[in-house]
Amino acid sequence: MVGGGFGGLHAVRELKRADVDVTLVDRHTYNTFQPLLYQVATATLNPGDITWFLRAVRSHQRNVRFVRGAVVAMDHSSRTIQLDEGRTLPYDYLVVAAGVTTNFFDIPGAEQYALPLYRRSQALALRDRIIAALEDAAARGMRGDMRVAVVGGGATGVETAGALAEMRNNDLPVTYPELDHDRVHVTLIEQAPSLLGPFHPKLQQYAQRSLVKRGVDIRLGTAVKQVRPDGVILGDDEEFLSAGLVVWASGIIAHPVVGDWGLPQGRGGRIVVNDRLRVDGFDGVFAVGDIAVEEGDRALPQLAPPAIQGGRYVGKQIAAEVRGRVDADHPYNRFTYRDKGILATIGRSSAVAQVTGLPDVRGFPAWVIWIFVHIMYLLGYRNRLATMVNLSAKYVFWRSSHNAIVGETPGAAPRAAGADSARETSSGSESMHRRVGG
Repeated sequence: MVGGGFGGLHAVRELKRADVDVTLVDRHTYNTFQPLLYQVATATLNPGDITWFLRAVRSHQRNVRFVRGAVVAMDHSSRTIQLDEGRTLPYDYLVVAAGVTTNFFDIPGAEQYALPLYRRSQALALRDRIIAALEDAAARGMRGDMRVAVVGGGATGVETAGALAEMRNNDLPVTYPELDHDRVHVTLIEQAPSLLGPFHPKLQQYAQRSLVKRGVDIRLGTAVKQVRPDGVILGDDEEFLSAGLVVWASGIIAHPVVGDWGLPQGRGGRIVVNDRLRVDGFDGVFAVGDIAVEEGDRALPQLAPPAIQGGRYVGKQIAAEVRGRVDADHPYNRFTYRDKGILATIGRSSAVAQVTGLPDVRGFPAWVIWIFVHIMYLLGYRNRLATMVNLSAKYVFWRSSHNAIVGETPGAAPRAAGADSARETSSGSESMHRRVGG
């Protein structure tokens, strides 16, 4: 099992009672609940609230062991995978659920200067950069306007921009009285003509109005042409928008190392599978989640529920084969994704929910749904309790509670976002920002 995200873990759990030994491989020792990474980046949640120790899977399943490592190569003739430290692991069945990484679309300067928001370390880096910039301005005085530019108008971008705007509106006047918070700006940049593309137009319009109400500067139909240390170049007229921080929330792609795994690749470098999530021509090899694309480049949404359902499906399929219930002549039924809906939050008491079988919901009721779904899908009771407490402190007592969860505060001078880390393959935790259920 390559990848300890939603797809990998749910495949592991389906094999709990199967007569197999499961080896779970991941480059990290933890699973990250990516839908709430922006809450870590905006100092509302601890990183431990949204991460889960992968070795804890053995608490209720003794036929699984964890191996920390990054897969660098696969030999499908000998049925082995090779890890970065030279270790070789054999397999009878192989499930690839390795997730994807940030796509910078070859935009000049994006990988060097923009801050992705796809992994825990990136959320912490963004949080510390924000606090450092505020502390620097408070100590030295504001020498001009301060701006955070968020690139990407999907759920991640909308939620991040909304959280940053609420931080500016509610917290800065109390915690940073030295600053003129009216000169602190949040700009959301989206190439498409609307935000939240998969949502109904009325919900898109509600989200846009809610962001504008919070003071977010929205640039629709605007392409980023270049990212610089001090801002971004926009559109064909090459307008320069000054920004101390650029948050990259636009697109994902398979990591280049997948090309060394000897498996067929389709759009975005993803592994091509058939309608049973098998890799044709490779006996016993499956791929689930963001890393997989069906033949003909028919991709499921790159979100958590397809990964969860795909992981369960593959686990059941392997268990049935081991028991002799299915074989090549009587294959397992094709995989069918059950879409339960999509969610996004804009801020306190404001969200949009498009739930299958129900009328579209917005505002406070949608926000309650969003809170409930995200807490319930966290792994572990401790994570759920800690997240519920911290979100309650932030949103219920917002008039009196301005405590931020902070760490080390580095210098605020712009620097590269880290080419060594920005393009790492994720732990396999596909984004769940806009989807309901599994």
